[in-house]
Amino acid sequence: MTSRRGFCRKPRYRRYRLGRVNAAIDENHLDESPRGLTIMAVVGVFVGILSGMFGIGGGTIIVPALVWLGLTQRHAAATSMMAIVPTAISGVISYAVEGNVDWIAAALVFAGMFVGGQIGSWLLSKLPEIALRWAFVAFLVFVIINQAISNPSRDSHIDMHPIMALGLIAFGVIAGVLAGLLGIGGGAICVPALSIIFGASDLIARGTSLLAMFPNSITTSVANVRRHMVHVKAAVIIGVIAAITAPLGTWIAGAVTPRTGAIMFTVYLSALLVRSLFVAFKAMRRR
Repeated sequence: MTSRRGFCRKPRYRRYRLGRVNAAIDENHLDESPRGLTIMAVVGVFVGILSGMFGIGGGTIIVPALVWLGLTQRHAAATSMMAIVPTAISGVISYAVEGNVDWIAAALVFAGMFVGGQIGSWLLSKLPEIALRWAFVAFLVFVIINQAISNPSRDSHIDMHPIMALGLIAFGVIAGVLAGLLGIGGGAICVPALSIIFGASDLIARGTSLLAMFPNSITTSVANVRRHMVHVKAAVIIGVIAAITAPLGTWIAGAVTPRTGAIMFTVYLSALLVRSLFVAFKAMRRR
């Protein structure tokens, strides 16, 4: 009798596991047709320009595009993180050539973000999804209002001293918590804060933001590759094209006035807010 149970359960368990694996493969099939590759290339162009202009990683564009092309949310996010690595490096080089990167501030912010990210990831497993979505909406509204009323300067810089260094680390922890909790990149948080709170010029804020975010992108991507969550081909296509076009975005950022740049960033965040509101209301209707 015991033997019979063992022979009955084992095949069922195997069939169950195989079924789950096959289902995961079916729902995670990326469109690699000429149409799909063209879409990835176009996404890379836009991500590079926006990354250079605003000091962001571009995940808010990459992830929805990859989900649309067939990846699951988890695999799209992992692939996006890998694509951000060459994009951020290209953007940092473009800003650094013009002297618009504060290397010490970026290191301090990254140190704080590394700790805060772990806290945010822990909170992510405890809070309900609907609360997270509305927290993201509230965060975007706060940033948009601050961007709209701010008047960034192109000549200012971060005046580094011990209290400022502690403030940057503390801010990094908060930014890391928000990033881990809300599932967003560092740019939307770091750029406004570095400019409004810490006195960096609009260009230094963007260059420093890119520098602070890409070490975390590298370490996360290594872990994601080991877990087989990255579609390497898609990440390379998007990342390389974005890296090529990022200097164009950096040039645009330097060519426009600080106020115009702030308005453009506000428009980008407003578009992200509309999308986030749609997703939040959709999640509420499912409850």
